[in-house]
Amino acid sequence: MRSTAPGKIAETATGPEFGPWLAQASILIVDDEPGMRNFLVRTLGPRCKHLEEASDAADASRKLDANHYDVVILDNIMPGKTGVEWLAEQRKIGFFADAILMTAYADLDTAIKALRAGAVDFVLKPFRSNQLLNAVARCLDRMQLRSENYVLRHELQATSDHVLLRDKLIGFSPEIQEVRDTISRVAHLPTTILISGESGTGKEVTARSIHALSDRAQKPFVPVNCAAIPTDMIEAELFGHLKGAFTGAQSARDGLFMHAQGGTLFLDEIAELPFATQSKLLRAIEDRRIRPVGSEREVPVDLRFVFATNANLEQEVEKGRFRADLFYRINVMQIAMPPLRQRGDDSLELAKLFMAKLSKQLGMPPVLIDGSVQAGLAAYDWPGNVRELRNLIERSLILGKFPVEFRKQSLSGQNNDEPVETLEDVERRHIMTMLLKTDGNRSEAARRLGISRKTIDRKCAAWND
Repeated sequence: MRSTAPGKIAETATGPEFGPWLAQASILIVDDEPGMRNFLVRTLGPRCKHLEEASDAADASRKLDANHYDVVILDNIMPGKTGVEWLAEQRKIGFFADAILMTAYADLDTAIKALRAGAVDFVLKPFRSNQLLNAVARCLDRMQLRSENYVLRHELQATSDHVLLRDKLIGFSPEIQEVRDTISRVAHLPTTILISGESGTGKEVTARSIHALSDRAQKPFVPVNCAAIPTDMIEAELFGHLKGAFTGAQSARDGLFMHAQGGTLFLDEIAELPFATQSKLLRAIEDRRIRPVGSEREVPVDLRFVFATNANLEQEVEKGRFRADLFYRINVMQIAMPPLRQRGDDSLELAKLFMAKLSKQLGMPPVLIDGSVQAGLAAYDWPGNVRELRNLIERSLILGKFPVEFRKQSLSGQNNDEPVETLEDVERRHIMTMLLKTDGNRSEAARRLGISRKTIDRKCAAWND
């Protein structure tokens, strides 16, 4: 066995050679040999965020009960109980982290038993420090990919809406500026946030902004629509489950709480959470521990909670549909999202932005937003808020014009049934249409239009396109 000198380890501790996740990882070493533990500590200690040692299986079990670890590095031959036996027992009672088995015996029987027990990798003794570091890096990469895939699948199943500009608060109205100011004050704090407002006002956008400005920004943001998960599955989706915990549970699976580890868990439509699950959520918030379905062990979680609702939770409490203790626990800091009808000219800013983005996304020429359309947008009440505005823009792009009800009297007082385009408007639309047809190739667009490339460059610069 050959170890890396301490000075050399310190030199490369911050290097990216073993992946981007190692510096944020929490690792547990389980080995009865002090010399091996010392070598692993010197190899991993300078490179990971948190490292602990256990000298036997009993000590390791106690540490698992108290802390969350991303990776466990486990020796197979230990007094009393082998590493494979201990790992198999832990998987049965609720252990989800990746495990790397160290063994001096590379026989097929040991490899099969290790895989059946739930080890994801193993290293053969004697090994070099780089071999171990590469094994840990593979575990962390696999864990990150698994988590990202699970969260993305969950988002796709939870909503059919197109995701667009979900990480930005658009507008210059005093109402939305007040929301921005509140976000900047609370984002860096660990405070639980409750976002209230009508459907479509941008509650998830606000939650993402809070996460992006927090010290958890490099960790996962996991959105959960409580109304979209079947009642009989919501506990398993949130907290995870063990193999055989219920009919159809053919394998163990982490829940959304675990996938949000270190980051932000956003629970939308919290008023739709079943009453029985509300008590378990309350305990998870207070204790920062969860119990997967079928598990005997509570798992520690480190995450921030952001909640959202379009319901009046105080009325829901009075009607007995929402737990009072949960309401008071989550109502620490409330951000009220203003409806679009109260945001002045923000509807026009959003319409222009949606038009630019969606026209490129759909591959269709943008529809002119002239004075009569602007007047129609300003006069409309927007019961569906920003989501309704986005849908209107997409519908107008498909039809090639705005619906007649949005072509009102213009801001100058002239009554027009059809949009009146200026010569500059016609020129802009014609050039932009040709650019779309040529996939943005300005030289080809200029050739087809019979003008110079410099003319298109100058026009696009003037239009900020």
